[in-house]
Amino acid sequence: MKPNLWMCELNLNVEGMKAMKISRKDVAMKIADYLHHHITLVELVDWAESMMMEADFEDQDFETLRDIISRLGLADVKAFGMTWEDSEVFLSRLGYHTHITVTENSGMVGAES
Repeated sequence: MKPNLWMCELNLNVEGMKAMKISRKDVAMKIADYLHHHITLVELVDWAESMMMEADFEDQDFETLRDIISRLGLADVKAFGMTWEDSEVFLSRLGYHTHITVTENSGMVGAES
């Protein structure tokens, strides 16, 4: 598995065990990892499901983070799925924008002739 581009701050929960504190940036970077094919949809869904069970969300963004992460946890269910537009909306709600660059694959130019 490739390394993830996100890091989580750790804090102590009531039982004294370490729990991850998830921020807007953490979620945005995980979505970016998926869009850049650094992780699979299955890995994104597994991460989201784990975060819903084990992580703490930053207080000021609790509802937004909970809503987006819960939706990511359902992305492998056919009735829900996850489109490019969903990713754009999630990233926008997290305070990020998307930018796409399309370039010609130089290896394919000669093959198309």
